[in-house]
Amino acid sequence: MPLINTLSAPVSGLNSLLEKLQSPLLLLFRLWVAKVFFMSGLQKLNTWGDEYGVLYLFKEEYNVPFLNYEVAAFLATAGELILPVFLVIGFGTRYFGIALSILNVVAVVAYYDTLARVGQVTPHIFWGAMLLTNIVYGAGFFSVDHWLKKNYADENN
Repeated sequence: MPLINTLSAPVSGLNSLLEKLQSPLLLLFRLWVAKVFFMSGLQKLNTWGDEYGVLYLFKEEYNVPFLNYEVAAFLATAGELILPVFLVIGFGTRYFGIALSILNVVAVVAYYDTLARVGQVTPHIFWGAMLLTNIVYGAGFFSVDHWLKKNYADENN
């Protein structure tokens, strides 16, 4: 038995370290993705009425399926400005992460030709992976979700 304990000690130490890094990593992912989407939303808002601004892009460039270009522009802008706020504070992280993931997928599908041509599909995959991590693992310690669960969760769960 002592040989097993000797061999498992480094693994246990590494596992403990990685578990301690999980919540900071989840927070980093949330902040990173939220900044990207929020800044994009601000850019859309700032160019709303411009001749070649967001409405022009949604009408002429983006191929958003099933929606009028004005509705699509409004929904994308609102989503990019509202959803990241919830992601940053870690409130409803899994659900708002899913909503941002849908927005991310629609953006890639609607604008794939241009994104692929300028090599910008990879960042969307990267952001999707960060969102997926928060969807699967939750927000971690540094979040409203954690605080709510700790203070208001049913004791039977």
